[in-house]
Amino acid sequence: MGKMTENPRYNVISMRISETEHEYLKEIMVKTNKSVSDIMREAMRGFAKRYGHEEQNRTTS
Repeated sequence: MGKMTENPRYNVISMRISETEHEYLKEIMVKTNKSVSDIMREAMRGFAKRYGHEEQNRTTS
């Protein structure tokens, strides 16, 4: 059985990106030492904040 986590994530989202976007994403990964998932979560939180949605009482990793 897999590792048990306190806040499991079961929803998977996939997307297609260009080669240029992929290279840019890899650069961000190297510079920040973050995974694609972590980068996308951070971007999503930035968009949510920009459009007026604040997370409340949520633990993110």
